[in-house]
Amino acid sequence: MANFFKSIRRLTSNIILLTSSFFLLTSCQEGSEAGDLLGQWRLADTEANYMNISGSVVWLRHYSDGVYGNFQHVGDSLYIQCYSSSALPIDTAVVEKSFGFKPFNNIRLKIEVLDGDILVLSKDNQKWNFYKY
Repeated sequence: MANFFKSIRRLTSNIILLTSSFFLLTSCQEGSEAGDLLGQWRLADTEANYMNISGSVVWLRHYSDGVYGNFQHVGDSLYIQCYSSSALPIDTAVVEKSFGFKPFNNIRLKIEVLDGDILVLSKDNQKWNFYKY
């Protein structure tokens, strides 16, 4: 009976290991969703604002402060959904004041140019020029 339980325990461990390996391998397709947006983009005319895009995650960074979010690139639109785990005012300031993207948790921007190392985004009468860094 003890051998039976050892066999079941070993089988369960192997299944968990195999399942975990499968999820790790399939989830590590870096940049697959990002496409041409993949990389680190610096807002022109500033030394402080960067946008890092990888997979389906975006990190908006102002100096050492940053906010994570998810994004979708659909046609000529970029949708960003930011998240703040701590709900600090600096999180909102990074997105809305440093970058000028509003509202904090439901951003829709038009992609004017996405060509190699140049990214131009717009919304209403505002334009943001980024270059790959």
